[in-house]
Amino acid sequence: PSLGKGCWYGAPTCDDMTSLVQTADVRNTINEVLVNAGKAMGAYMRRKVYEPSLVLCSTARRTKETVELLLPALQSGPKLRYKRELYLADWPVLLNEIHKSPPSASPLLIVGHNPGLEQLALALALHPRNAAERARAQRLAQKFPTGALAVLDFDGESWRAAKPGTGHLVDYVRPKDLGMDGDGS
Repeated sequence: PSLGKGCWYGAPTCDDMTSLVQTADVRNTINEVLVNAGKAMGAYMRRKVYEPSLVLCSTARRTKETVELLLPALQSGPKLRYKRELYLADWPVLLNEIHKSPPSASPLLIVGHNPGLEQLALALALHPRNAAERARAQRLAQKFPTGALAVLDFDGESWRAAKPGTGHLVDYVRPKDLGMDGDGS
């Protein structure tokens, strides 16, 4: 049986983290370029039928704004869970949150931060099955910019089956692939 798709959507990143910077970062908003990129990505997700049944989203203001941009383009009306644990989380923490998701939450969309999301996508897609998947993985390894979307397919009956190397990278798209300029290079 096929569990279905997991979609990882990269929100703006933050690098030099101290507790003061983290506090400010949680309140940062996205700029106009990213607003347009978010709307374009939402439309792309709808065209490709990447309609999540559950969205796990970091509690950062930017990720919340990103979800608000994506949702109007989607028809599925997914459940939405804001999780503080996703804020700047390392990939094993993100994977643990995936494991907690019910099997009915497919497709599952995670809106979070780098470098954790990029590392998670790379770990899950560690063993490409064909040349096209290998090319997508190589592009993803070069850069998972703000606003990028990685879509992975999984076999299994629960999200606990998602482990490094078990995902199939069926799509990887950056804002610039959709004709958007700016941070999403």
